[in-house]
Amino acid sequence: MSITTPAGFRAAGVAAGLKSTGAKDVALVVNDGPTFTSASVFTANRCQANPVLWSKEVVKDGTVKAVVLNSGGANCYTGADGFQTTHATAEKVGELLGVGAIDVVVCSTGLIGMKNDRDDLLAGVENAAAGLSAEGGAEAAEAIMTTDSVSKQAVVEGAGWSIGGMAKGAGMLAPQLATMLVVITTDAVVSAEDLDTALRAATRVSFDRLDSDGCMSTNDTVTLMASGASGITPPLGDFTEALTQVCTDLAMQLLKDAEGADHEIAISTINAASEDEAVEVSRSVARSNLFKAAIFGNDPNWGRVLASIGTTGAQFDPADLDVAMNGIWVCRNSTPDADPETVDLTGREVSVTIDLKSGDARATVWTNDLTHAYVHENSAYSS
Repeated sequence: MSITTPAGFRAAGVAAGLKSTGAKDVALVVNDGPTFTSASVFTANRCQANPVLWSKEVVKDGTVKAVVLNSGGANCYTGADGFQTTHATAEKVGELLGVGAIDVVVCSTGLIGMKNDRDDLLAGVENAAAGLSAEGGAEAAEAIMTTDSVSKQAVVEGAGWSIGGMAKGAGMLAPQLATMLVVITTDAVVSAEDLDTALRAATRVSFDRLDSDGCMSTNDTVTLMASGASGITPPLGDFTEALTQVCTDLAMQLLKDAEGADHEIAISTINAASEDEAVEVSRSVARSNLFKAAIFGNDPNWGRVLASIGTTGAQFDPADLDVAMNGIWVCRNSTPDADPETVDLTGREVSVTIDLKSGDARATVWTNDLTHAYVHENSAYSS
């Protein structure tokens, strides 16, 4: 159940010495066709890593034949030499597979400002190419892990076709697209244009709604490749629905592995004037350190929710807001309602519902609590 579940794909994950631990750190995913259509989305951060700069050019024609990924170093702000390392990596993959480097997406993850040893990286690419197999998906997913405690994989089966995906990410999660690398494969026959439409629709309600800590990465990449090996062209609606399931599954795995988190929190804003306003309100609460600290302390402090709502430009009456925590309406008409003592926040899953009473739109943003462990892990990340 991995990226090699769809027919037409091989993958591998190997150790190249980029990580000091000796763990796997180079992954390669190859589309063997017969079609090579693709779509990708990248970080919205204006400060972008060398692999993102390279890959944004690669995907412009809607054709991708391979994705090569490394963990250990982000290859971001490493100068012209770092870009040459990205280029050399794509050239090496192209040489080994007999494809053009311009059809190879390159992804890197790790510490910003740290160069990857080019010789070690290219040797790792050679080993990964030699080890490609239809059973290599799990090892590829392992090789892209950084602070992740577990690898992330998902598969959805269609009617004679399937979609598989792998992701990495455990912190610095914020749109777009959350701090992550994601590779998604399908053996359906889908045009590049339809892949782009489906991928943007799927990421909009999954990865883009994940907001762990409000920090946007320089390396985020989501690449979708279609091999067409099933010979089946599903209706675009069915394909988009299945792709959304894969993306949402992976996004929830990223959330559950957020660094040091004790709670996964779903913040749903209902009856908003528009979906964008619902997202804005939910995201404002998700980014409140005061709110996140309260959830860490199992404190249903709904006042911090209202304070966050008030910082947005959404339409609402400040004197007529309702808030529920884990299904209990602790605030009605912007005044106390149910006894907060009746709200149990000791479980990992927490829901917050905000009723703006301004329309019929809704949206959910997912976040986690602010814990001692999160601060500790991120304070010592580069040392």
